[in-house]
Amino acid sequence: MTKSGAARGAGGFVNPEHWSYSLRMVPCEEVRRQYLAAMGIQLWERRVPPGIAAAATERNRAQSTSDADAASAGPGPAADPVTVGEMDWQRLAAAVGACTRCGLHLGRNRTVFGTGDIHARWMFVGEAPGAEEDRQGEPFVGRAGQLLNGMLFALGLSREDVYIANVLKCRPPDNRDPQPDEVEQCEPYLLRQVDLIRPKLIVALGRHAAHSLLRTDLALGKLRGQQLEYHGIPLIVTYHPAYLLRNPADKRKAWEDLRLASRLMGAVP
Repeated sequence: MTKSGAARGAGGFVNPEHWSYSLRMVPCEEVRRQYLAAMGIQLWERRVPPGIAAAATERNRAQSTSDADAASAGPGPAADPVTVGEMDWQRLAAAVGACTRCGLHLGRNRTVFGTGDIHARWMFVGEAPGAEEDRQGEPFVGRAGQLLNGMLFALGLSREDVYIANVLKCRPPDNRDPQPDEVEQCEPYLLRQVDLIRPKLIVALGRHAAHSLLRTDLALGKLRGQQLEYHGIPLIVTYHPAYLLRNPADKRKAWEDLRLASRLMGAVP
């Protein structure tokens, strides 16, 4: 095999390790002209009318300026071939898992996408994952999750009958309250989940979930006991299970909220 052949791999492509060698084998235009002149071969060149040549030169100059401007401007924003509002479940879950829209991704162990029946009539939405959810990647799996399971059981439901999600998909540090910019960055994911499921009723669990979904700062007591709405879907507000663990006396009020939700579901086909 010749040295030139050794520089080539399968399919005739030049091995990157030999690129510099291969380039040195190709004479430049000036050397090629000297070779032809030395052999007595007259170099034929096509004559271009002056007007056309001037126009071509101007086009080349404009193109060079345009290329230089584009290079100095730096890379533009990356193209997103599929927006969140167009994603199916698989792409949506992958987007959440790789999300870096806000600073919460820096401290998370796992994103918490959601769990349950993607064709559910009921959807329960909390505020954000806690420490146990961050470890397991599933919403409401700690003590608050056990209480939520009991609330569902009282309605004749199980986790498999409903869909459970959070406004935020990453845990805030030390379980602090969600920040407005975090909600803004994360809400498109929740809204897409709602669009894909099309539940008959949403139950907002706790003050922060209610405030995020309803864009309000009204006290929880003023939001309870009535049918509200999130993007055209009926919504009921009740206490977060974690709050009820700290304030068990309010479990009766939460039961009243769930009974209201059950009555609305009976009226919703």
